[in-house]
Amino acid sequence: MWLDEAGAPAVLARSESPERWLEACYADRPLITQLDDGDGSGRGYFSSSISMPTTVAMMLAALDPESGGRVLEIGTGTGYNAALLAFRAGTENVTTVEVDPGIAEQARAALKATGWPVNVVTGDGTKGHPPGAPYDRVLSTASVQRVPYAWVEQTAPGGRVVTPWGTAFHNGALLHLRVRADGTAAGRFSGNVGFMWLRDQRTPHGAVEDRVRPEHDYTESTTGLHPYYALSNFDASFAIGLRVPAMKSVVVFDDDNPGSAAYTVYLMDPYVGSWASWRVAPGRDAYTVRQHGPRCLFEELEDAYRWWLDAGEPEHTRFGLTVTSDGQTVWLDTPGAPIGT
Repeated sequence: MWLDEAGAPAVLARSESPERWLEACYADRPLITQLDDGDGSGRGYFSSSISMPTTVAMMLAALDPESGGRVLEIGTGTGYNAALLAFRAGTENVTTVEVDPGIAEQARAALKATGWPVNVVTGDGTKGHPPGAPYDRVLSTASVQRVPYAWVEQTAPGGRVVTPWGTAFHNGALLHLRVRADGTAAGRFSGNVGFMWLRDQRTPHGAVEDRVRPEHDYTESTTGLHPYYALSNFDASFAIGLRVPAMKSVVVFDDDNPGSAAYTVYLMDPYVGSWASWRVAPGRDAYTVRQHGPRCLFEELEDAYRWWLDAGEPEHTRFGLTVTSDGQTVWLDTPGAPIGT
């Protein structure tokens, strides 16, 4: 497995460091169990993991599985969480879906060997698992930007769907949905949970160098808004992500030194090629902004931040989401107050 050291994977092999490996397994930290979808490309992208135990416990508490209740888990990973669900609900009542065949087979073997032979299905988790429906609980261990309606459709009325949820700009918060008799579901956000995305809902990757090219033309302006207020404030960045779709942010420190007071924030829309750079240097209260492409990403961010301020700086727990067969709608305080983008 790998440890996340400042955003870079540090390998930890059980055969080489068995005591350190076991210590890491019991530590309250996430552990990376696959890189780059297992394709060996060497990009170093985290693609499967074990969540930190406190996060696992928090999500299971939110799900509140009952003894004898039917549970569908999306994202088997190592199988650890599926074993916990089986302990609570009963082995015969747990179905877990894993998109990666190799990971699914490893989990299937591990669960069988340790006495928790739940139903491990290799497949696309966005489709749920219709043969086992209806379920009383659905839990995703991968983050989504859009809740697959299949999860709602396959949950019994009164049942719960719990999933990490986020945007390209902000990953993420925990979404609690209650399924209603009319086939819709609604609920609110809570918690601070950053998870890997469902594979078909990832915002495309790409280094800054690939997207911000020297030959690009740009407009230049200045702003008094410091990135700290828009990026480091959890509630502000959550709201900005709701209002500005398909926008990623990357912070690049001078000399690759995270302790540097000089850095540039890049905002990028990988779908249309727009980008903005937001330059911060010590001792200044005005910051240079450059923008390229059909979207003025910094202006959109600034407008979204101003909207959040004007709304009274609402915490992310005041936002909620409704899912229907036609899609999803995010709202503030009540379903009657949808959030426009």
